[in-house]
Parts: sequence; C-alpha cells; structure tokens
Amino acid sequence: MAAPAHYRPGRVLGALAIFVVALTVWAMFPGTDHAPQLGLDLRGGTQVILAPEPIREGDQITDQQLEQSVEIIRARVNGIGVAEADVSVQGSGNDAVIVVSVPGVTQDRIVDLVGRTALLDFRAVQGIGAPEPGGVETDDTDKGKKNKGKKDKANKTTKSASATPPSQDRQGTQIVQAAEPNETFLKGVAALNCTTPENQAGGTADDPELWLGTCDRDGAAKYILQPAFIRGTNVTSAQAELPQQGAGGWLVTLNFDSEGAAKLAEISKAIYQKPSPQNQFAIVLDGVVVSAPSFREPIPGGTAQIEGNFSAQEAKDLANVLNYGALPVTLENQAVESISPTLGSDQLQKGLLAGALGLVLVALYLLFYYRALGVVAGVSLLVAGWITYASFVVLGRSIGYTLTLAGIAGAIVAIGITADSFVVYFERLRDEIRMGKSLRRAADDGWIRARRTLLAADFVSFLAAAVLYWLSVGNVRGFAFALGLTTLVDVLVAFWFTRPLVSVMARSKWMQRGSSLSGVSPSRLGAETLAGRQRPTTRGSKAKAHAGRPSEPAGEV
Repeated sequence: MAAPAHYRPGRVLGALAIFVVALTVWAMFPGTDHAPQLGLDLRGGTQVILAPEPIREGDQITDQQLEQSVEIIRARVNGIGVAEADVSVQGSGNDAVIVVSVPGVTQDRIVDLVGRTALLDFRAVQGIGAPEPGGVETDDTDKGKKNKGKKDKANKTTKSASATPPSQDRQGTQIVQAAEPNETFLKGVAALNCTTPENQAGGTADDPELWLGTCDRDGAAKYILQPAFIRGTNVTSAQAELPQQGAGGWLVTLNFDSEGAAKLAEISKAIYQKPSPQNQFAIVLDGVVVSAPSFREPIPGGTAQIEGNFSAQEAKDLANVLNYGALPVTLENQAVESISPTLGSDQLQKGLLAGALGLVLVALYLLFYYRALGVVAGVSLLVAGWITYASFVVLGRSIGYTLTLAGIAGAIVAIGITADSFVVYFERLRDEIRMGKSLRRAADDGWIRARRTLLAADFVSFLAAAVLYWLSVGNVRGFAFALGLTTLVDVLVAFWFTRPLVSVMARSKWMQRGSSLSGVSPSRLGAETLAGRQRPTTRGSKAKAHAGRPSEPAGEV
C-alpha cells in the first residue's frame, strides 16, 4: 500500500505556495481594506425602526404581511452585500414595528433601501434571454404591439421614447424602462447582468405605465415586459393548495376583483394562443420577476390557477407574495440612529487573545510530544490561520461577509479540528514504524490509512456546519460559516502542506537516523530501526533447503 512512485511533494508544496501568494495579494492589495469586516456586535452600524401602516384606513395588519415585509427587507439588505443584518418584528398587528439593524452602512443608504414599499404588478412577457449581459430574443416588437389592438395601453403611449439605462449603484435592483421598446431600451436590457445578487434582490420601484427590462429573483433569466395590465391591489386573495382531483403538484389559486377579472379575461384571450414566451405573463414584485407562468386558455371568471412543479413551500411563498401585493403596507420611518457595538473592541481583543493562546498551547504540546513532527504541525497551523484570515478579508470585500464574535469562536474551534488531523496522521505513521516499515514507507502508508479518517471527520464537521447555517439566522449562521470555512482550510492544509512536508522530511538523512529530536526515535517507539526489517536475499525452495549448511568445496560432479 505504498504511495505512488510518481508522487512529487515539491510540486504540491509549490502549488500551495502559488495559491497562498495569490490569496495574499488579493487580500492585501494596496488601496483596499486589509482587515475583515466586523459585525454589529463588534463594530456597530445603523438601526432603522419602521412602522407598518395599512394602505386602507381601518384594515388590520396580519402576521403574514409582517413576515413577508421582513423577507423583502432582508432580501434587499442581502442584495447590497451586507451579511449578519438583523431584521425582526416587535409587537403584532397594527402596533408592530420592524427593526432593521445593519453593520457598517450609512444612514441615508439604509433608509433609502428599506423605506420603499414593495409594488406588485402583472405584465405580459415580450422576450426572455440569458442572465448574462447580451441580447434578448423576441419576436418583431412593433408587430407584436400592432396585433394587440387599440385597447392595449402600451400601444397608446406617446411619452418620450428614451430608455432609462441600468444604474450602477448597488442600492436595489437595476431595471430599464421606456415608453416603447426602441433601440436604446433594448441596449439597456442587453447590458443588464442578472447573475449579480443585487439584481435579484429587488428594491427598485417600477413604473407600471412603461415597458420594463429586469431580472428574475433566481438570476436564471432576464425579461422584456410590457406595461402592467393588473396591479397587485386587484388581487383579493391567493392560496396554495393541491389539485382537487388529487393528481399533480401544488398550485396557487388567485382571485381578482371586478376590475382585475375584466383585465385578466381580456389579456388572456389576446395572448394564450401566441408562441412561447409571448403567451406568458410575469408577476413582478419590487422590480424583479418572481414567477412567469403561461396562459393555457382564456380566463373569464376572475379566478386563475398558477400551475408548475411547485413544492409545498414554493407554492406558499408565491401565495404570500401575491397576498402581500393585494394588501400592501406602508413603511413609515419612526427612528434612524447609529448604534454602538454591543460588545466592543475589548471583547474582540479578548476573543483574539483566546484564539492566539489556544493556538500557542496546542503548538507547544505538539512540539513537546512530536518533536520535529510537532514543528511541521505548528507551521501547518500558522499556514491554516493565515489562509483563514485572508479568506475572511476577501469574503468581506467580495460578498460582504462580516465577522462577529460567534464567527471568531467558530474559527477557534477549528484549531482543535486541525490539530486532530495532525495527531491522526502522526500516530498512524508511528504505528507503521512499529510494524517494521522504513520511515519513508511509513510516511506514505500511514498517510494512505490516515486520510480516510481525516476526510470522514472533516466531512462530519462540515455537514454539521452546513445544517446549522441553513437552519439558523443571525450570529449562529456566522459561527456555522466560520466553522465550515475553516474545516475546508483544514483539508487543504493537510493534503497540500502537512502530507508533502512530512514526505520531504522522511527522505532526509537526519530523520532516518532516528534522533531523539525527530519524534520517530526507534527506541522511543519500540522499533529496532527506521530502515525497516531486512528481507531474505535467498529465494525458492532449494535455497531454503540449503540454508544453514556449511559450504562445500568446489569440484566436479
């Protein structure tokens, strides 16, 4: 079970060196922040208190509307790359308030982002394209407009034909609007990049009277949409349910008021026989497309069903969106203030001190017990620590990851996980020496047996971190993210640094002499030698038969 003869530890170490240098340059590039972004508990930020008010006087605000408002605000905040934001509801009904706390965002920016009321409308689809910047395939737009007749509101538009280009500001989704789909409008839609998170988050109010170019909230496509034919206020109810016949997946049933029912009957009769995607209509919330079903037949009764391969949760989420649009709430700013860190810099210093102390104690123990191999372990810990730190800096700059005290705790816990990897490998190497193998072969065979244990342990740790991340919110997610990241770093360092470095050391003459400082001294391990057992040089049954006999004089037979 020896390692492959073509294994080149120097190449592996060189590849890791290139990776670490590239990560370091990225993290420490001149003119950028060289420290991780800190969360609310360590840096403070901005807090906005919003008071939801019903759009119609006397209506009661429901818990469902409050939950949907929280989800929209959280999506907007996450869309500008801010992590660890806290969005919560205090109270219930008309007395409730929504509290938004965001680390490191200016007051004006967060107020503009969360203070807008979400708008829902229904638009006929003119074209669908790939999410990356580029063209969108449509039919002849002018011909499509003429076929819609005089009753089509878009055909009667006489406003300026200039299109609004997509904004480059990260506050809200980028959209393009114009009175008619002219060349400038189409170029603006082509320039949209729907793969960026901010263009999937929503937060930009669209004018229902104009044509719209926008993205869907999954970042899977971009749309050219006609002016809205139904507003969200025309929806009286939406409900997720299973088909009455019991066959098929979940669907969403919509009921419209008289105005909405008339418009739905008109538009469905006009476009249901058109080729895809012109037979589809888009449900647009907060400037992004949340669903784009197609008409299979005219809908004259004011009740429609949206069918698709919905799971129960997807159907309920869509029904919540539609219900929220039917009964929107107005968000009034009650207070905006800068909040100080809940823990402060002293807690940060204590957390970092605890991590450094733990790292030093673990390194000293490994050095005392494993001698030269302990030096490998200590340097591996330093390499893992630097990769983790640089990753925090890069992630904070690129996706807005913020480091909280819980995240620091997750990184400290990973020190023990990384140290366990060294112990498993070194003990396996020692066992191979006790079995009579040479040092070089013991390093190779010990790694082959130890790596399965390492991968199994790291997989369990990463799985726990992933489950904790998806099922939790707030600082707990920060702890899970840091734990998962450092677990991946442990695998990288073990395979690309510790393993090849031990292999290089095992080939050195000093280690093979078995010094007491090497950590693999034969006398300490109860082995005879580090050269391995000597195998018999004779072979075959004839050689065995003559073993031990005195030599005979040469002569003729």
